[in-house]
Amino acid sequence: MFLSVLSAAGTDPDDKSKPKSPTLEDAQESATNAASWVEQNWSAWLGIGLRILLIVAVAVVLRVVIRRSITKLIERMNRTAQSVNGTALGGLLVNVERRRQRSQAIGSVLRSVASFLILGTAALMILGTFQINLAPLLASAGVAGVAIGFGARNLVTDFLSGVFMILEDQYGVGDSIDAGVASGEVIEVGLRVTKLRGDNGEIWYVRNGEVKRIGNLSQGWSTAGVDVTVRPDEDLEKVKAKLVEVGESMAKDEPWNERLWGPVEVLGLDSVLLDSMVVRVSAKTMPGNALSVERELRWRIKQAFDEVGIRIVGGLPLQATEEAAGDPSAGVAAPSAYASTTSPQSLAASPITPPPNLAK
Repeated sequence: MFLSVLSAAGTDPDDKSKPKSPTLEDAQESATNAASWVEQNWSAWLGIGLRILLIVAVAVVLRVVIRRSITKLIERMNRTAQSVNGTALGGLLVNVERRRQRSQAIGSVLRSVASFLILGTAALMILGTFQINLAPLLASAGVAGVAIGFGARNLVTDFLSGVFMILEDQYGVGDSIDAGVASGEVIEVGLRVTKLRGDNGEIWYVRNGEVKRIGNLSQGWSTAGVDVTVRPDEDLEKVKAKLVEVGESMAKDEPWNERLWGPVEVLGLDSVLLDSMVVRVSAKTMPGNALSVERELRWRIKQAFDEVGIRIVGGLPLQATEEAAGDPSAGVAAPSAYASTTSPQSLAASPITPPPNLAK
């Protein structure tokens, strides 16, 4: 019967080269199979979709909350720095610009790290929802990370050094530092490069990874030291009393009473020479103000010594003057042999006297 139906349709069962046209029964069977597959798996797909949606929603909400929390923390740090600016406490603390740049850099790092961790974890969870084997992916990511790290090791070193430098507050904007490769005042702090302005106005771009040591001249306190050179016959008690008087008067005047963090101390004789002696004066000052205090001390000491007749001298010019005065014959020429009439040189140079016969 099946052969007769095929013959009536004009199809040869032994002819395999001709494609079979789909029948209505085949279409109905395919639709039935598709409907049954959807009916069997729709709950699983719905569960996967809802799980992915939940992961994305939680990741987005968590990222927004953490980033806003970090931003509010940074703004609170900036408001605290602005409230103490211009006060005595603000002078002891770092300035507003330094706090602002440091807080912004820390906030940027924290926000980037938080976003990377949250979004990366969410992506891995979504891939795990599709039952994808994550082991090869993680291994490939590890190998790629190692390759990138070796290829851009200088960049990674600069970035990590900048992060730890900011977190440890090694230096900031307004500090005078000695970085080894360059020195000057810090005008900008970045995660990769630090900008310094040198003494002559030049700007140095120092990579954070190249800095092996940092000498911060603006943290804690500074020391102002002045060497006063006087004559060796001066009265030391008189010199010391005048120096103490200068230090006490300077500590009472504005703005030196704020820049001086301790009394001006006369440490004693630093050296004693034949023509001079050096008295050492020192004072503890506000960070970065040692040079101005030293200049003011020299100015006041010179004025005070001039009033009482104490002479400030130097070693080398006085020695040269004494050596010149001790040799009075240095500018006299050596005596000549022709100055004596009986010397052989004078007799040889005198004219020959003619005989008496020739004279007649």
